[in-house]
Amino acid sequence: MKALLLVDIQNDFLPGGALAVADGDAVVPVANRLMPCFEHVVASQDWHPPHHLSFAAEHAGFDPFQVTELDGLEQILWPVHCVQGSSGASFASALDVAGIDHVVRKGTDPRIDSYSAFHDNGHRQATGLTGHLHARGVEHVVVVGLAADVCVKFTVMDALAEGFGVTLVRDGTRGVDMQAGDTDAAIEAMRAAGAGVVDSESLITDA
Repeated sequence: MKALLLVDIQNDFLPGGALAVADGDAVVPVANRLMPCFEHVVASQDWHPPHHLSFAAEHAGFDPFQVTELDGLEQILWPVHCVQGSSGASFASALDVAGIDHVVRKGTDPRIDSYSAFHDNGHRQATGLTGHLHARGVEHVVVVGLAADVCVKFTVMDALAEGFGVTLVRDGTRGVDMQAGDTDAAIEAMRAAGAGVVDSESLITDA
C-alpha cells in the first residue's frame, strides 16, 4: 500500500510567512489533487515551542541563516517560525485538511531541531511515523511539501533508511535555496539514494 506524505505545508513556509519558501504555495493545489488518489494521507507539522533553540532570536549576536552548534549538532539558525498554536504553524488555508488522516508533529523538543517527519536531527527520538505506517500496511510513501532542500530531503532520506519505497513529486515541492542550486542538488541526492522522482500528473493518471 502507498501513502501520501505531506511535509510541512504550513503558513510560515508560504509566501508572506516567517520562513517563506519562494513559490511555496504552488505545492498546495498539487497536494489537493493527489489526496483523493491515496487510501491514507499523513501530514507533518513543524510545531516548535516559543523559545526553540533553533531560532536565531535565542542566540545573542546571531542572525537568521547563520550556523552554530546545538546539543552537539551543527544547527542553521532560523527566523522564529511555526510556533505551537500560532497561525504560522497552521496548515495552509487552501490545503484540503479534511483529506488528511493522520498528523505528525515535530520539532517539539526545544533543544533539538527536527527536519524529518520520522526522526529529530540527531536520531535521538522518533516521531512514531514509522510504526504508524507499518500498522497500516504502508510500504511506499509519495512525498510532497516544503522545503525540498531541508525537511523534504531529510524525510525522504529517513523513509528510505526505514525501508520504505519513496517517490518524490517534483512539481509538489519547492526549496529554500539558501545557496543557488541547493534544491536541484537535494533532488539529485534523493534520487541517488533510491527515491523515484515523478510529476504529479503521472500519479493522477495511474490512480
